[in-house]
Amino acid sequence: MSASTRDAVDRGPRSIVVRRGPLSARLRVRTLAVSAVLGAVVLALAVLALSLGDLALTPLQVIAALTGTGDAFTTTVVAEWRLPRVLAAAVFGAALAVSGGIFQSLTRNPLASPDVIGLSAGSYAGGLGAIILLGASAGSLPVSLGAILGGMGAAALVYALSYRRGIQGFRLIVVGIGVAAMLQAFSTYLLLRAKLEVAMIAAVWGAGSLSPVGWAQFAPAAVLAIVVLVALFPASRSLTRLEMGDDAAKALGIRIERDRLGLVVCAVALTAVVTAAAGPIAFVALAAPQIARRLTRSAGIALAPAALVGSAVLVASDVVAQHVLPTPLPVGLVTVVVGGLYLVFLLINESRRRA
Repeated sequence: MSASTRDAVDRGPRSIVVRRGPLSARLRVRTLAVSAVLGAVVLALAVLALSLGDLALTPLQVIAALTGTGDAFTTTVVAEWRLPRVLAAAVFGAALAVSGGIFQSLTRNPLASPDVIGLSAGSYAGGLGAIILLGASAGSLPVSLGAILGGMGAAALVYALSYRRGIQGFRLIVVGIGVAAMLQAFSTYLLLRAKLEVAMIAAVWGAGSLSPVGWAQFAPAAVLAIVVLVALFPASRSLTRLEMGDDAAKALGIRIERDRLGLVVCAVALTAVVTAAAGPIAFVALAAPQIARRLTRSAGIALAPAALVGSAVLVASDVVAQHVLPTPLPVGLVTVVVGGLYLVFLLINESRRRA
């Protein structure tokens, strides 16, 4: 590296410290290795998903179609019909995993995720209201705005009700579960009042499906999700310090409530964007950060490995939902089963640790 850029890399047995001018970052070797393996897994799953369907393709045909060297029909099948869904699974899985990782880090509780504390229920209620009350179609702008406003409203309510001279993880989860129950009751009320055909459309969207996602639905949602993800990674230092507790974070110069509120808003936005485009997809935000933490063996949750785990989980779940089961199902039903099994494992593991 040249002296003009003032870059330096200090290498140790377990970490790499990268410096560029006044900025520096310490990267654990295990985290980098796990991230590289997870990235390769996501790419392999994506190629597998692109090759499966009524027209079975080989990986070489898929790569040729993506690079523009394949025949016209194969290129249309891969690039126009299958690629938006696969990219949506990868990006949306990463967004949900990062959102869950933020909440689990802030509360220092593995059960804290948008699914559990009511934020997904708020986004679902907002989007459902736009479909039933305004007659909007799934994935449209009114549904997107409704999902975002619903998620932000649920987050504000949970935050306000659980705030007592700061935020405690257990109180946030208990309040969030209560708010989620109320929002689910409201969503059920909306479905019962809707016309049959509208209720059926809303029910399909509410199951969490990537089937309606084409380039028109994927592009705006992906841009918003990627912008929030890119903006979040510089904030990972604040997140790491907030994990130490409010007193330690304050001593290190962190503006606790401002930084925490900014992280919460970004996490809610990620969940709302995914819900608006594909409906509520459960348990990815709950399971992916904890799987990443166990793989990296880190004290906290690293956002990059969590995002890659989320991508792998959602792409794999969509492959199962489309091609493994006898009848194609919404991907949300598969993630519910996988997440439910993981939740049982997590509860048993926690009870053994405390015994």
